[in-house]
Amino acid sequence: MPVTVLVVDDDAIDIAAIRRSFAALHITNPLVEATNGVEALEHLRGDNNRPKLARPNIVLVDLNMPRMSGIELLDELRADPQLCTTVVFVLTTSDAEEDRWQCYERHIAGYMLKHQPGKHFHESIALLEHYFRVNEFPPEQRGPTFVDGRR
Repeated sequence: MPVTVLVVDDDAIDIAAIRRSFAALHITNPLVEATNGVEALEHLRGDNNRPKLARPNIVLVDLNMPRMSGIELLDELRADPQLCTTVVFVLTTSDAEEDRWQCYERHIAGYMLKHQPGKHFHESIALLEHYFRVNEFPPEQRGPTFVDGRR
């Protein structure tokens, strides 16, 4: 079963850049979009008439969003027994040390800057693709592969 990627970001340009990077890297995994943490939780839990997002999945989250920020979403995920092991990568413009600490205290898998000089979405997405090829998941999530069969 392919890994589904939930992108939680209120910036349509950034979401389009993520989609372009997936296409350029020939990653055909399902991408689901949410514009804030509330919508992300609806996808992950299957609330508000949204289909429940299949596992395994990862979440790419921005920090600065309306309704529910990325930090607030992380708090909700870590407090929910069904979602507490969700793999989360932060993609943000915030280079603030406090933001990084808050995210790592909530057990994120990685913190990547969107607009750091010399870095691009493409490089961040390539890192994620590599992560899923080399990472060993616990038994309940074992076997996530990319749609093209790579591991």
